Amino acid sequence: MKLINLIGKILPTQIAYAHCDLPCGVYDPAQARIEAESIMKILEKYSDLHEEEQKWRAVFVKEERAELVKHHLWVLWTDYFKPEHLEKFPNLHDLFWRATKAAGQVKKSVDPADGQKLLDLIDEIADVFKKTKTAK
Repeated sequence: MKLINLIGKILPTQIAYAHCDLPCGVYDPAQARIEAESIMKILEKYSDLHEEEQKWRAVFVKEERAELVKHHLWVLWTDYFKPEHLEKFPNLHDLFWRATKAAGQVKKSVDPADGQKLLDLIDEIADVFKKTKTAK
């Protein structure tokens, strides 16, 4: 009985509701863009690399960054964007699908065009994100 009273004093007695999982302002597509810019720089320099170890390392880092892009996009998609955003921007599902697919494509590629496509899609997401922020 004493433990129950103690728990009742420690745990909150009210439920809090928020738009985001975390306080607003912590989500930003810039995180995905920074990783995609890193990928792009690797892709631009890849053809000038001559040592196998350098090429291997470049591919390894590029693939790590592509996974980080996916992670940042998924967090933004699942934790920031809400049904009311989808109503206003009905292409969001497709846009995020194409962007995460593009991140997967750069993992398999050393073509800078694939990196640019990823950057362009992240920019589209950033544009929608910005519009949701100014609409408040």
